[in-house]
Amino acid sequence: MLRPASTPRIVLAHKVHSSVREKLSRAGEIVEKVGSDPWSRDELAARCRDADALMAFMTEWIDDAFLADCPRLRLIAGALKGYNNFDMDACTRRGVAVTNVPDLLTAPTAELTIGLMISVARHMRPAEDYVRQGGFKGWRPLFYGGSINGSTVAILGAGAVGQSVLKMLNGFDCERLYVDKRPLSADIERQVQATRTDMAEALRRADFVVLGLHLTPATLRLVDDTFLSGMKRGAYLINPARGSLVDEAAVARALIGGQLGGYAADTFEMEDWTRPDRPRHIHPDLLNSDRTVLTPHIGSAVSQVREQIEMSAADSILSMLAGAPPETLVNPASLRHRAEAVGC
Repeated sequence: MLRPASTPRIVLAHKVHSSVREKLSRAGEIVEKVGSDPWSRDELAARCRDADALMAFMTEWIDDAFLADCPRLRLIAGALKGYNNFDMDACTRRGVAVTNVPDLLTAPTAELTIGLMISVARHMRPAEDYVRQGGFKGWRPLFYGGSINGSTVAILGAGAVGQSVLKMLNGFDCERLYVDKRPLSADIERQVQATRTDMAEALRRADFVVLGLHLTPATLRLVDDTFLSGMKRGAYLINPARGSLVDEAAVARALIGGQLGGYAADTFEMEDWTRPDRPRHIHPDLLNSDRTVLTPHIGSAVSQVREQIEMSAADSILSMLAGAPPETLVNPASLRHRAEAVGC
């Protein structure tokens, strides 16, 4: 039996900051996940069955069957930038609005990207292990690596994150290339001091290749054996974008064979829930390599930023409950479908 419409129910699929929880609690009943592991699909659906709004994160996969189980659901407020984990056609058709947070993740993700570049090129992970395991007795001629200074960096995908990385590279003496279907304006190109080129030239010349692409059917496992063989031997590959841009087995082979000098990633194939054939684990040869730096999807894991992201999603929920279209609505047609369904 559905609950009375007078008391909105808001489901939070993960723990949020207390300021966000308190703000939402004034608008309705809060159901919040405790702990760091997500609810299963069935557990989440059970809690959303008579919910009005859901704040969702990267771990939630929303499809038509899920929505059919949750007839009262009016809004999925994504505390994220991308929303590949939501079936947008199903949401729109069923009159479920979807919002995202388009801007707040950009700068911290770009910042982490620079950190990954430095960490993998300077062998920081094995060097730290060397110190922690008691091997360090004073300076020795060990762990010589590469540098951003004096290098060529290629950004594949000059969207918001790609442009932010390019701007941060202004602090380094490096040549910057970018690959994108659409050229940046002449003004932005001057600001980021980058030159547009094609994929083949970027791979051939770059000492660092940074992935900044969206995951689409065309970019799924773009980084395969052929892609890697086109890279400059000994170059570094950095993936702060989406795990499935990369064939992790191919990357492992390139590391073992010496084609890649190193691989740094914040995202992994196993995270892309919409892929039924996705690996269930990170490739073991990546985990065991001393030329990889692997972080657990912490691109936006800055406390202040995460609070702002959650607050943006909360504001979308409050707008919807107040009867106003949320500012970051990504499927406006859902409002028309909702109005038709209720006969307005």
